[in-house]
Amino acid sequence: MSLLLAVPAAASSGFHPGADGLGDPYYPTFGNGGYRVSHYDIRLTYQPATDELEGTTTLLATTTENLSRFNLDFALKVTEVRVDGRPAAFAATGDQELEITPARPLPKGAETTVVVRYADVPSTVERYGGYTAWRRTPDGALVAGEPVAAAWWFPSNDHPSDKATFDVSVRVPAGTRVISNGVLTGTSTRAGWTRYDWRENKPQATYLATLAIGKFDVTQDTSPGGVPVYNAYSPDLGDNAGAARASVERTGELVDWLSGYFGPYPFSSVGGLVPNIPSSGGLETQTRIVYGPGLFARGSNTSVVVHELAHQWYGDSVSVARWSDIWLNEGFAQYAQFLWSEHEGEGTAQELADWIYAYYPADHPFWTVTPGDPGPDGQFADAVYQRGALALQALRTTVGDQVFLRILKGWPTEHRYGNATVQDFQAYAERIAGRGLGDLFTTWLFTPGKPPTGPGPAGTAPATTTALRADTPAPAEPKSWQRIRETGTLHTGLG
Repeated sequence: MSLLLAVPAAASSGFHPGADGLGDPYYPTFGNGGYRVSHYDIRLTYQPATDELEGTTTLLATTTENLSRFNLDFALKVTEVRVDGRPAAFAATGDQELEITPARPLPKGAETTVVVRYADVPSTVERYGGYTAWRRTPDGALVAGEPVAAAWWFPSNDHPSDKATFDVSVRVPAGTRVISNGVLTGTSTRAGWTRYDWRENKPQATYLATLAIGKFDVTQDTSPGGVPVYNAYSPDLGDNAGAARASVERTGELVDWLSGYFGPYPFSSVGGLVPNIPSSGGLETQTRIVYGPGLFARGSNTSVVVHELAHQWYGDSVSVARWSDIWLNEGFAQYAQFLWSEHEGEGTAQELADWIYAYYPADHPFWTVTPGDPGPDGQFADAVYQRGALALQALRTTVGDQVFLRILKGWPTEHRYGNATVQDFQAYAERIAGRGLGDLFTTWLFTPGKPPTGPGPAGTAPATTTALRADTPAPAEPKSWQRIRETGTLHTGLG
């Protein structure tokens, strides 16, 4: 029951508008202040022929302040808003702000229901100087993007620090499929339309929610370890079709393999989605990873599948507290590719680290990006991925393999379904290692410039390779290097 009735009209003077952003240092207007969302119920109808989307999203939220007004992040045209069943005033401002004034003020701690009705043509909606996360395809549409994508299909508190569960129900013309996150709980067909119901029952950041509509070929299986696998492919992938399937169909095997490093898989299903879009990027959308067909242009690419699956632990289950903590996502996913390279006999993690260290000369711009706080312009720079992985190899050689593996597995277990900062990880690593690691993290994550030595063995850690000096000739290129370097992200480039 809402607590609104407990608020006397005379008390409304103690209420104030919620902030139109959460103050993220990279994107200050992303997210909103004054409330937390626990669940999104998204119910839509979509017509691929015209790209018309209409529907209703219901948010279950709890206020954290006394609110006279609050914002949602949304870019489409709104027709009606209700708060706790009562009509509410609303106005669109900025790039993706929906200002809502409820009929009665909302006291701190109120369990509140917000219903937003809307209708628009999403592909025509552009924000941030021409960007759209909604992509039309020959037979439907895809919405996916980092750091923003939700605003093109559902209103939200659009910041990874406010995670919620999701129900997504979409009606489309019969013969068309709908793919989203989590588990398909049911389908029904009536009068030439089919409705698909999806549920993600674990906390999910808004940018990790995805929606794909089209005539997909679907495969379903269970991993040897018991995780349900649901993969979907556009039938129009051309020459990339075989390589895409040869890679993504190994998802069950690979998720079980990664569980050996990161602990039990944290979600109720896993799978990949390869739509017909002109892209060579991937995105770790929770449980249903999006792979651009271009990732498979040179043949099968299990390395990128490993990268995106690693994100299910590092980035999805444990999410960034703010966008400056992006190393916690990308450095670890890149390092998972190093581990896969070791497993496949295509170069050890140390050989890859030595290669990357030698590949970039000291005056290369690569070394100007600090992975621990790369800035909005460098958030998806190569250094966040590659130098970020070198930082982990430096940690490995400093603390030794056994402690390092305890850190890799323990971190996503201790912080499961939550959010964290780079500083939180350093503190955790120091606790497990039983020693201070400040110099290591400062050197590899926060200091511009090429470190004087590579991330080779240090102290009493078991020696595997002599530390590489800046003037050492480049080592032989590991077989897996090009595949690792090609890993890309479906990001917006808003920085």
